[in-house]
Amino acid sequence: MAEDEGVLNLGATGNGADEGPQVGLLNQYIKDLSFENPNAPAVYQWQSQPQIDVQFNIGSQQLNDEIHEVAVKIEISARADGQAAFQVELVYAGLFALRNIPAEQLQPFLLAEAPRLLFPFARRVIADAVRDGGFPPLMLDPIDFGALYMQRQAQMQSEGTGIPAGKITGQA
Repeated sequence: MAEDEGVLNLGATGNGADEGPQVGLLNQYIKDLSFENPNAPAVYQWQSQPQIDVQFNIGSQQLNDEIHEVAVKIEISARADGQAAFQVELVYAGLFALRNIPAEQLQPFLLAEAPRLLFPFARRVIADAVRDGGFPPLMLDPIDFGALYMQRQAQMQSEGTGIPAGKITGQA
């Protein structure tokens, strides 16, 4: 069926009455991208190495019964000698089709597995933006979103609350 294009069917029999979990990445895209180089051209003469600060946030929203948008927001600040060398902000998102996913598996998929699938592409966009800004490409280290999700879940349980639906934050 045309509506099933782009959907990965896990354990389906192909008889039209599949009850197994189905996951598909329908599209991925840059939702927002900002690069600032406030001290150009003087920044290219600086001798000290900038200190890099990376912050990220993961959010999801349900668009309809089967489609969820997952967005990875990455903010990077590079400072040297107390001045901004550059700043990058990227919101990279993907549309995921989900069918027959057990309720207890939905949030871990949206906040851990989906960002893991999107991150390599967001990483490339950042590296290209920084390089195009006149700096060496910034290659972010891989992020273990599953471990961060579990850590955040444990923290929220110890505080007596649950993870807010569709949101996780952290530092890299």
